[in-house]
Amino acid sequence: MTLVTVFDYGAGNLHSLVKALVAPTRAVRVETDPAAAVRTDVLVLPGVGAFAPAAERLTSGREIMRDAILAGLPTLGICLGMQLLFDGSDEGTGDGLGVIPGRVTRLHATRLPQIGWNALEAVRDPVIEASGLDIAYYANSFACRPRDAAAVVAWSTHEGDRFPAAVRHGACVGVQFHPEKSSTPGVRFIEAFLEAAAAINSPTGIR
Repeated sequence: MTLVTVFDYGAGNLHSLVKALVAPTRAVRVETDPAAAVRTDVLVLPGVGAFAPAAERLTSGREIMRDAILAGLPTLGICLGMQLLFDGSDEGTGDGLGVIPGRVTRLHATRLPQIGWNALEAVRDPVIEASGLDIAYYANSFACRPRDAAAVVAWSTHEGDRFPAAVRHGACVGVQFHPEKSSTPGVRFIEAFLEAAAAINSPTGIR
């Protein structure tokens, strides 16, 4: 049985995400303590909320969570959760986890937020490729700008602003889109990520 922990920033309803994570071989819990949240097989940083209050929720256990992710804890960051993997954000005050060096800035566009479907470009991540996900659902006004573009494993473009659709650092994957709202391929992406995480956590895995 794989334990999947969703870190709750206290910002909104996590029902659709939790529903997408539940399976007979997985137990899913919601945790508000960042230090306790990393005592798990898989960590999920959800896409609900704003950067400043979410960063504030991380304060008591930021270094513990960061160290666990850098040590190989399989982690999926969704939308805001992806942005929290970075150093900070122009959306609000507070520090991110700093797993991926860089900053979050506002999209260079007149129509904000970007809400709806957008294509994935230049995909080079095995989990995304395995899911067949080539178009995904977005709801964002901000985008991640990593210092090193090598961290980017998929791109999207909104009004001429090309931004990272997905980033990876070891077993940690961040996606700017909402896979739980991206129809069947989005659910397949979640399953593919969790299957890869289970392989890492197995006795013969690399973790």
